Amino acid sequence: MDFQGFEQTEDEDLAVGFSSSLDTKFDVTVGHIEDIIMDDRFQEQQRNFLEKYYTEFDDSEENKFIYTDIHREYISLIENHLNEELCKRMSDFSMPEFSKQLYERKNELEGEIFEMLLTFSDFMTFKEMFLDYKAEKEGRTVDLSGGLTVRSLADGPGLNGESLSLFGQSFQEPQ
Repeated sequence: MDFQGFEQTEDEDLAVGFSSSLDTKFDVTVGHIEDIIMDDRFQEQQRNFLEKYYTEFDDSEENKFIYTDIHREYISLIENHLNEELCKRMSDFSMPEFSKQLYERKNELEGEIFEMLLTFSDFMTFKEMFLDYKAEKEGRTVDLSGGLTVRSLADGPGLNGESLSLFGQSFQEPQ
């Protein structure tokens, strides 16, 4: 490749450079965790756990003592499942080592997988997971899917006289 006029500085060389074997192993582990949590068996296990305990949770400042027991049970269940699956996929996997790396990188990480992993160490994230599930079960969530109409714009750059409806608001192409 020819990058005319592009000069790479020494700092950029380091940034582009090599990732450590620890970084690579961490990334591979996260990839396996993504596969595991997308698996139907994991989804069913987590859904069954949420179903079993969601009625215990209240959206209040005060936390009940039972929350601690539920959190411990959740950690044991999910961590054991992840550990078992990761050991099958990676012969040198170590949950304590991975947990340490996860903690060290907690400010760099984002996304659903890391939010799920935070439910192990961050009680408020765990509680929020239950409150979200409870709100969904009780029909207290907003379903935005009914207010969106999608029409093809493939026939040209405009709406071709068609209207676009978004949340009940109709938009038409100017004539």
